Amino acid sequence: MSQSFASPSLYAHALFDRFVASQTCKEVQQNFAELCHHLQLDSQDYHHFYNKLKEKLNYWKAKELWQKIDKRASHPDYEQGKPCAKTKCLVLGAGPCGLRTAVELALLGAQVVVLEKRTSFSRNNVLHLWPYTIRDLRNLGAKKFYGRFCSGSLDHISIRQLQLILLKLVLLLGVEVHTGVNFKGLLEPQASGSTGWRALVHPESHPAASYQFDVFISAGGGRFVPDGFKIKELRGKLAIGITANFTNRRTAAETQVAEISGVARIYNQKFFQQLHTEMGIDLENIVYYKDDTHYFVMTAKKNSLLKKGVIKQDSSDAEQLLAQANVDQEALLQYAYDAAQFSTSHKLPDLEFALNHVGKPDVAMFDFTCMHRAEYASLVRERRGKKLLIGLVGDCLVEPFWPLGTGIARGFLAAFDTAWMVRNWGKGVTHLQVLAERESVYQLLSQTTPENTSKNYPAYSIDPSTRYPNVNLSSIKPKQVRRKRRSTETDSLRRMVDLLSWCQKHTAWCERVQVKDLSQSWRSGLALCALIQHFRPKLIDMSSLDENDAVHNNQLAFDILQREFGIEPIMSAGDMASSKEIDQLSVVLYLTQVHNVFTEAPLPKVPATDLGSSELCYFCHQQLYVLERGSAEGKFFHRSCFICQQCGTTLRQGGYTFYPDTGRFYCEEHSEPVEEKGEEGELQQADLSTGVQVWTISELIPLCINVPILFNMLH
Repeated sequence: MSQSFASPSLYAHALFDRFVASQTCKEVQQNFAELCHHLQLDSQDYHHFYNKLKEKLNYWKAKELWQKIDKRASHPDYEQGKPCAKTKCLVLGAGPCGLRTAVELALLGAQVVVLEKRTSFSRNNVLHLWPYTIRDLRNLGAKKFYGRFCSGSLDHISIRQLQLILLKLVLLLGVEVHTGVNFKGLLEPQASGSTGWRALVHPESHPAASYQFDVFISAGGGRFVPDGFKIKELRGKLAIGITANFTNRRTAAETQVAEISGVARIYNQKFFQQLHTEMGIDLENIVYYKDDTHYFVMTAKKNSLLKKGVIKQDSSDAEQLLAQANVDQEALLQYAYDAAQFSTSHKLPDLEFALNHVGKPDVAMFDFTCMHRAEYASLVRERRGKKLLIGLVGDCLVEPFWPLGTGIARGFLAAFDTAWMVRNWGKGVTHLQVLAERESVYQLLSQTTPENTSKNYPAYSIDPSTRYPNVNLSSIKPKQVRRKRRSTETDSLRRMVDLLSWCQKHTAWCERVQVKDLSQSWRSGLALCALIQHFRPKLIDMSSLDENDAVHNNQLAFDILQREFGIEPIMSAGDMASSKEIDQLSVVLYLTQVHNVFTEAPLPKVPATDLGSSELCYFCHQQLYVLERGSAEGKFFHRSCFICQQCGTTLRQGGYTFYPDTGRFYCEEHSEPVEEKGEEGELQQADLSTGVQVWTISELIPLCINVPILFNMLH
């Protein structure tokens, strides 16, 4: 105990104050661990942790927080933590939506573990909050953790501060949060039945690797969507966004500068014309918020960026247009600086860029021409008699449309909806019913605005009927949820045989390599190096490798695959070389990534004189010549064979539905085939698509800022 405190209780009070005031992720975790150690509390005793903490921390500041948490926990929906007392949940991602979901799962009584690959919270960008989210966070004690939270008329908060608030809250509720852990995939239950569903993580020795769960919630961001989920893409004309964060010194002069909640060209043409005339900057809209930083976000016109030298060369491909090599970073900084100065009438003194997590000016340019939305929000997998409920929340469910500030509002709504789904799961509701009800609610999410959700904010709970007026929880029937017929053992065996054959085929050229299996044959590292040289001969030279130096060989291969293709090693090179038994499943998962990288590379061009060297048609299995070849979903076929497998109608690119489990293609009219049943399978929503609408995002943005309902048309 510190000598500066007269009693253990006073020291506990000081530790609690330090925990509450922590301003980094690392500080929060360290101060929480020290508080638990001092109070002799086991933070992994999730069932009793919160109540024991209240008993041992008799401190008036803490009691104010307990009152808010207890009021929330006493809601009838939670049934005193009984519905999910036997439920174990893994939440991927410690962003605001992942942590908000974890809060609700903990209140339902579940054991909750959160995995986050980052070790720090460094996102300065500011989030717009709808009225209900402000009330929700206040009721959970947000102002106790962050005194500036939505003071006065403020309706926004930085992502970093919101994460810190929610991190502190989940820790107090007994949730385990592990940072610096990379999620690599799901591990199926073993054939012996000794284990349930687990996560493949890196580092593989991390305690989270042994955690077994029956609910998996992905809040890993828009770029991570678990296998089995189908993503819809909304395409529009080019739309380029720029975000910029400047240091907020909180001086009197800075305080007096008015925020810009959303200025669009259509409503203030004079402002944008002056900006263009005086500064050469051509924008569609601009937003300015004050929080930890001075935060600006704007939509810039391409021609303006080209003329100002921000973009070096024009391109019709958005990815190439905004590629790092095609952007002059200094010109981008000047563009953002000038826009910020002009829009605030040069009243922000001594503007300096805030720094991002790598110590560089926090300015980013991004393309939001395409937006993505998961076609369904949940599914159930069953392997060897053990079921896993999987749900999506956050950006991997629906990408936010920043001009409307929908990210956190819809993200929290989805978190509540997901918690309600897990509650039903824990209470033993049939799996088809759980999925059908979740999808019935999900249909409403993209249509939500502050105007069409319930105004009775005090009544909001995880029960969807408290938030969505006239919600129909049975708009999708259980019979519409189809069971993907799958023989797990046969399917897994087939995949492994195919992978082994592929490896043997592409290493056969090397006499020193003999691939006989998917475990021991890879110990020396030569097989992996041979694969790399076959596909990328410039990256490696097999002749220089010593078969007896397994550590060097494996390290070389691991380094190349990680540097060139982003594939992280499954274990250290030393472990690979010295382990008595190499885990086959880990090797399979790793080699599958290698296979995908090399097989997804562009196919070599076939000489015009060689028209018979391609594969067979996917449908008719007859010889397929290059000049008559079509492709979809990685399959190659005669264009005349690309027909609906039910009605025979000729299919067109973008106008079909593909079911990977059966390998069949259907037209949009027959996108829901007859339900198939099997003993074990994957429960997934039927294709509920009603067609594709393409809108011009850049044209809708100005309208959306002041007429939010228009954005519903995008979905």
